[in-house]
Amino acid sequence: MEEADVVKALAALAQETRLRIFRLLVVAGPDGLTPGHMSDELGAAPTALSFHLKELSHAGLIAAERDGRHLIYRASIPLMNNLLGFLTAHCCQGQPCLESPAKLDCSHC
Repeated sequence: MEEADVVKALAALAQETRLRIFRLLVVAGPDGLTPGHMSDELGAAPTALSFHLKELSHAGLIAAERDGRHLIYRASIPLMNNLLGFLTAHCCQGQPCLESPAKLDCSHC
């Protein structure tokens, strides 16, 4: 993962509502959520939610897929795993003092 991509992802997550949206989508897993459900769950106005979804999407942290008349948003688990891997790649000066973070695998879900 390139540093510029890491900075973009971390900047997108460095806002309370966007962090809450991303965590909500991680919990939802591959089923994803509609903006209406997220708005209800987070108590966020639809216009504010739209702005935050756009920011997360531009950072590559989430993706939307049309399902009939609805948009379904999902967290990008591979990007999240890459981000965690980048942040922990050289911990303890390369010594095996810590377990590497487990990668989330939603392929079986």
